[in-house]
Amino acid sequence: MRSIRHPYIEVFVYQEAKEGNNESGDTYFTYMNEEYFLCAIADGLGNGPIARQSSEIIPMILTEYHHETIDELLLRCNELMFQKRGAAVAIVKVDFSAKTIAYSCVGNIKFYMTRKDDDKMIYPLPVMGYLSGRPTKLRTQSYSYKPGDLFLFHSDGVVLGNPKSTMRNSTGAYDLHQTLIDTIEHGDDATFIAGSLLQ
Repeated sequence: MRSIRHPYIEVFVYQEAKEGNNESGDTYFTYMNEEYFLCAIADGLGNGPIARQSSEIIPMILTEYHHETIDELLLRCNELMFQKRGAAVAIVKVDFSAKTIAYSCVGNIKFYMTRKDDDKMIYPLPVMGYLSGRPTKLRTQSYSYKPGDLFLFHSDGVVLGNPKSTMRNSTGAYDLHQTLIDTIEHGDDATFIAGSLLQ
């Protein structure tokens, strides 16, 4: 488990490799400064080292260009996927000043957000497909947030029967993280990032 604690946000990251593999085909990235928090999950097609060759492009790009928009980051990542297996990629950016959380995804990485003061769950639909070097459509969506709101996004190795109930029954990101570890099926490449928005 990797954790990030800050006055504005608390985040917990979990990752495991498919049974029998030394490394996961998923990668993740986190970065934070006083203005924003940026994180991403990339799920390389297949599993093991070949999948990781594609997915590890994402942290390489985001480390250098984290100040750019989500669309700009995804386009940079897509360019470097040419002649590789490709990857599903999701990026989340939290703007502390504007109190917004933005999400964009190409592929089957799911994102959920629950608000503390109502019963609705935000579940934006990703763009189908994966980054492969070919032209792709992007659909970045942005939402306002308040202290106490909770978000989760995960690769397809994490299977949730009832994400809304799971998140509603969690007191925060750590509790959600622990619940998921106890309930998900283990044995596949699996990565998730759970976050509490604190102020």
